[in-house]
Amino acid sequence: MEHNIYLYIIVMAGVTYLIRMLPLALSKKEITNIYIKSFLYYVPYACLAAMTFPAILHSTASMYSAIAGLVAAVIAAYKGKSLLTVALIACVAVFIVERILPLFP
Repeated sequence: MEHNIYLYIIVMAGVTYLIRMLPLALSKKEITNIYIKSFLYYVPYACLAAMTFPAILHSTASMYSAIAGLVAAVIAAYKGKSLLTVALIACVAVFIVERILPLFP
């Protein structure tokens, strides 16, 4: 399991680097197209989300607690909270749901 995490990090770094580096290496002049600039700006975030989203849903003992943590994190992030605050809110949501679930057979 630990080797998979390192592999994910290496692949993410490689993909992010290549996607940002290749257009600059292949093009001699500055990129002025706003659509291409926008695409290149958001690609690293999309790659990170695509690689971490499946892990989020399988990282807890229950799918319900994982979804609760994900929803709490998305709401906190949407409200502009810091990364540490978002992570703490997600952890608290997972903790609470994990404690409540055994009460419902």
